[in-house]
Amino acid sequence: MYSITTFYLILINLIGFLSMGLDKSKARRGKWRIKERTLFLIALVGGSTGSLCGMYFFRHKTKHRSFVIGIPAILILQAAGFVSYYFIF
Repeated sequence: MYSITTFYLILINLIGFLSMGLDKSKARRGKWRIKERTLFLIALVGGSTGSLCGMYFFRHKTKHRSFVIGIPAILILQAAGFVSYYFIF
């Protein structure tokens, strides 16, 4: 069970990181973009750390207030949930 959870978190955070890079690349070239809703969804399903790292590594969405506040807020809520779960179980 533990290894499945670890694998999932690594994978979804890698997807979050790479999706920021892909969207930045597409934006520079004026091509198809990843919807903001999709970027937030990736963060919500566990990829918030990767998404946040990708935001600042690629300097993407760092001027959008919804991302600058929203992605860290999701990360804080997920961390609080993890800590709560850890101490309860």
